[in-house]
Amino acid sequence: MRKRRSSKVLITDTTLRDAHQSLIATRLRTGDMLPLASAIDKVGFFSVEAWGGATFDAAIRFLNEDPWERLRALKQELPHTPIQMLLRGQNLVGYRHYPDDVVEHFVHAAYKNGVDVFRVFDALNDLRNMKKSMQSVKKSGAHLQGAISYTTSPVHSTGTFIEMAEELYALESDSICIKDMAGLIMPQAARELIGGIKERISIPVNLHSHSTSGVASLSYQAAIDAGVDILDTAMSPFALGTSQPPTESIVASLIGTPRDTGIDLLALRNVRNLCVKLREKYAGLVDPISERVDSDVLIYQLPGGMISNLVSQLKEQDALSRLDEVFAEIPRVREDLGYPPLVTPTSQIVGTQAVLNVLLNERYKNVTNEVRDYIRGLYGNPPAPVNADLRRSIIGNEEVITVRPADLLEPIYEKMKRDAVKAGLVRQEEDVLTYILYPAIAPSFLKGERKPEAIPTKAVPQAPSAEIPSSMEVEVDGEVFSVRIVSVEGASVARSMSVPEKIPHGEMEGGVASNMQGMVLEVVVSRGAPVKKGDTLIILEAMKMENPIYAPRNGKVAEIFVNQGDVVQPGDILLVVE
Repeated sequence: MRKRRSSKVLITDTTLRDAHQSLIATRLRTGDMLPLASAIDKVGFFSVEAWGGATFDAAIRFLNEDPWERLRALKQELPHTPIQMLLRGQNLVGYRHYPDDVVEHFVHAAYKNGVDVFRVFDALNDLRNMKKSMQSVKKSGAHLQGAISYTTSPVHSTGTFIEMAEELYALESDSICIKDMAGLIMPQAARELIGGIKERISIPVNLHSHSTSGVASLSYQAAIDAGVDILDTAMSPFALGTSQPPTESIVASLIGTPRDTGIDLLALRNVRNLCVKLREKYAGLVDPISERVDSDVLIYQLPGGMISNLVSQLKEQDALSRLDEVFAEIPRVREDLGYPPLVTPTSQIVGTQAVLNVLLNERYKNVTNEVRDYIRGLYGNPPAPVNADLRRSIIGNEEVITVRPADLLEPIYEKMKRDAVKAGLVRQEEDVLTYILYPAIAPSFLKGERKPEAIPTKAVPQAPSAEIPSSMEVEVDGEVFSVRIVSVEGASVARSMSVPEKIPHGEMEGGVASNMQGMVLEVVVSRGAPVKKGDTLIILEAMKMENPIYAPRNGKVAEIFVNQGDVVQPGDILLVVE
């Protein structure tokens, strides 16, 4: 069925979510959002993306803000403009699958607190991982936007994406989004894909892209010519670079044409002026690398600002030669894992493993739990088969699951609710969801123990040092993670941060040391327990991935120096195996 080309292009503004996630690592505070939201409400956007994605995590992890309170406050300032959120299918706003009962509770709570449009996607484009959240959105009565995670690879094509759009339409999507998270879609591809979708289905089509490669604005014009209904843009002070094309420019370019948005440039100017002040306030968080065109994204398909902080740190340590290794390793890991689109959580899974492969000087020497689970099929079906040799080396002869991953998960909402209530963590029903989604950091947040990080007034480069740091920060999809450096051009590692006195550091007979900076998520063994070589002893959370520490030998656990929640550095002795 061919849909008649709409006469007006609709705009979804991303300033309150993806734009600041892409440029300032999702650090925009709620207090700064509210006056901006009030001005945005007068413009006449189709929707304003203001929740979901990394905003939930960043709010409690870095800002000491309740994301539910933010949503309710924004709703009051946006009475005329629908609030849109980015929902990671069965992952919700986390990094793993959650049981169906959690999905139902979360979608209901998000709708009740103010979300009007749910953009639902899955990192592998596995519709099995999207159906439950899509059904929950439809049940709530909200607008369901089914999303295609756009990428390019030997196994992806315009035809496969058109087929997916038809499947999303069959699942009662109210609109379709082409989610081009790395800015890869070319003008001709946009024209063919949008035209092809509109030939088959009769609901609005939305194009979301990033300006990383410098091509997005050209692709937007091609999309307009092909009849796209909705475009994602960001206000100019938070546009371009790894963000979206500027709202004002797109709106101005269509004035007087058959696709005129109908948006008043003077109303946009008021919003822009507020954004200029916020950009100045948060200037210290803007990395110049995230603002410039990076054509390498077209070769290596890196999403957003995936390595901007890595580049900065390597320059300061005169070790920039390792950058090309990281560039080259990311697509190799992606190929090994069956060409997943690089979007949360697969961007973290692939990016973290690539960084570890390079910095540990050996591919897959240390494999995260997430990579292991991915290979076992617990994230869904990859677009292409996983490298057989890698699969055997990591999971041996273990069978890969073929059922919907969430079918293996038992309901947990009521149990986790009882645990949270018993621990004194629940002030509102939504706190239960916060606890379920982020069990490692939610308790300290819900107890009021976390402190908001300061907003830097300006970017201050670190002074060059002869010492090589033990860790550095890596940015993935606008989120900053810490990784350990084992060596840089053969140099020895120096300890750069302090840890509690009770944790020894350095050489110790029988000692099992941490190989990265991270937080102790779980101590699996107890003092006196017998262990075999390869047994999991401790699980660290690093780069938001679970990194197991294995027993290097058969023996008995003689000492344990860490507890759950402790932050450790590379070289810290976690326990002793005699």
